[in-house]
Order: sequence, then C-alpha cells, then structure tokens
Amino acid sequence: MKIAFIGMGNMAQAIAAGFVASKKIAAKDLWAYAPNQEKLKANAAKIGFNPCSSNAEAVKNADTVFVCCKPNQIEGVVAEVKNELQGKALVSVAAGWTFDSYAKILDTSKTRVLCLMPNTPARIGQGVILLEEKNSLRDDEAEQIKDLLSSLGLLETIPASLMGIGGALAGCGPAFMDLIIEAYADAAVKYGMKREQAYRLASQTMLGSAALQLATGEHPGALKDAVCSPGGTTIRGVCALEKAGLRNACVQSIDAIMEFKNSKK
Repeated sequence: MKIAFIGMGNMAQAIAAGFVASKKIAAKDLWAYAPNQEKLKANAAKIGFNPCSSNAEAVKNADTVFVCCKPNQIEGVVAEVKNELQGKALVSVAAGWTFDSYAKILDTSKTRVLCLMPNTPARIGQGVILLEEKNSLRDDEAEQIKDLLSSLGLLETIPASLMGIGGALAGCGPAFMDLIIEAYADAAVKYGMKREQAYRLASQTMLGSAALQLATGEHPGALKDAVCSPGGTTIRGVCALEKAGLRNACVQSIDAIMEFKNSKK
C-alpha cells in the first residue's frame, strides 16, 4: 500500500509515525503535502515520509489518500484533486465529515470513502480509532486498511450518528486525561516529590488502571470499590472528589463539546 497525506498537522503526524513504527508500511511509501513547506520537510526528516510540493503530487504517488486538513478546507482540496482521486481510496480524518458529506462532492463508487476519527495516542499504538460504519471500500481494501489502522490502537466501528459523541470522548479525551495527570502530579510536587517522578507515577497509575479495566471487563465502580478499604485513605479521597463534583465536571466537559458541535450545524 502507498499512502498520501493531505495535511500534516499533529494528527497526521501521529498516524504517519504510528504506521512507520508498526513496520506494516515503510516510510518510503508515504507521501505528504502541507502548505508550510519548511515545517513539512522538518517533519519528513523526523518521520521519514516523502514531502511533496502539491496535493496532486502526493495523490498521484498513492493508492490510498488520508485527508487530514481542516474540515473547512476539504471541499476545496477535493475539488483540486478530484481527477487524481478516481480509482483510489480516500480515508477522511476530519471532524464533522461523514460518508454522506463526501457523497455530495464525490462519486463514492469511483473514489471509495471511509471516514474515521483517531486520537493522538495513536502515535505510540495506544490510540482509539473510530470508523464510520457506512463506507464504500472494497472488502479486500477495507481489510487491508483496518489491519494497518489496528497498529495505531483500538478500532471501534460506529454509525455516523455516534461519530460526534465518539469524537468528543476519544478525540478530546486525551486532553482531559493529561489535565488529570498534571493535577495529581502537582499534588505530589506540593508534598515534596520531584516533578518528573510525579509525572511518571501519575501517568503509569492511569495507564495501569485503564489497562486493568480493559483486560478484565469489570465495571469501573467495582474496580474502584476494590481499592477502597472501610475507613481507609482511598475512600476519603474518593469522597473528596465527589464533594468537588468530579463526575459532574466530566459530564459537563462533554456537554460543552456537544453543545458547540450542535451550534455549528
């Protein structure tokens, strides 16, 4: 498979780096275009892909095209390379764009389309990649692309109606998790721990807790209860978080995102 990236921002860099790290695709088989050529060449030197001077150049070299530009740029970019896209697979990484959105500007039988939403931990193979259920990929093509994407993390196929909330939870979620890691590290620093060590402990604790839930499938509440001894320290911390409104704050963070998304429709 030969892949072109239209756009090389943070998400595209995470995907490209993840592909190369997985060894499922060689860096020499990746092409990319971005308007800032200086930054593009710097990222190419770091990740190993081939920098291109135009979208058309990138698309011509590939059989699968990842569209990773800003959502408001997609219609113009697709119009620019519409002919070059014929007979190829287009994988869209853009919030708000669904298969039906592309069907309005492309013949989705000639340019086969799959929309997805990854998150930044994909860079190290620990991401969440949401795949829109509706697509026009050939069966063999879908299998090949899913195998490649699996190197980036957990794949979840969902209907278009859930891509918005899925993106809010998994796409925006890393920022929320990072905020929690930073906050607990600050607390450890307050009591004398070196910051680098505090970050390690907080991050590994979050990583281990998440891995335990995924591995066992147990309800998070049951796992929490297992740590809370009667009259112990942990339950006091849990009660303090409840008093501070942690659960409500988490729900409100998603509400804020969804309200903003809905206002843009």
